[in-house]
Amino acid sequence: MNKILIAEDEAPIADLVRTVLTDAGYRCVWAPDGIRAADLLEQEPFDLALLDIMLPGADGYELLDYCKTLEVPVIFLTARGEVEDRVQGLRRGAEDYLPKPFALPELLARVETVLRRCGKASQLLHLEPDIEIDPAARIVRRAGQPVALTAKEFDLLVLFVQNRNVALCRDRIFERVWNEEYLGDSRTVDLHVQRMRKKLGLEERLTAVYKVGYRLEE
Repeated sequence: MNKILIAEDEAPIADLVRTVLTDAGYRCVWAPDGIRAADLLEQEPFDLALLDIMLPGADGYELLDYCKTLEVPVIFLTARGEVEDRVQGLRRGAEDYLPKPFALPELLARVETVLRRCGKASQLLHLEPDIEIDPAARIVRRAGQPVALTAKEFDLLVLFVQNRNVALCRDRIFERVWNEEYLGDSRTVDLHVQRMRKKLGLEERLTAVYKVGYRLEE
């Protein structure tokens, strides 16, 4: 599981980013100021840092320099969205630069891209006894043989594997996989789940939770 540092002095934004990334299977640690962020970077390893530029204590550029010495890739998340600011951030060594306000699906996609580009993306996922998932290649094997899943079926499988033993609500499933607001029609989710678990022989492990959604039991 990749570990991500979120250095952001606005708690509501930090909570939102942390929730989205945690739901996607990342482990997140929040620092409300630059000094705390530097302390955390010194104390424990991180795979990625999401930095605001205008931080109390030590600003994002100072933290960027520190991250470079530790080989921790950086994405700037900042209200300073002018072209000059973006160019400066990228030239100083940030892997990406996302001005506020940003769309959460775009943030998630950029995080995945940077981790993959920097060779820090999580490798294979396993679901015992015989299912292997390659998130980068989007390939699923069962007992060593490829299983043909649609794009949504693959995304559903990864979501459930990253949230084992957790009852996921249909609205949360829909919003995470389809990136759209859930309007109360469960048929789309149910149909895709039923097809995916049949292909992988998960009928007894990927169970319906009455009036809630589904849970993958480990």
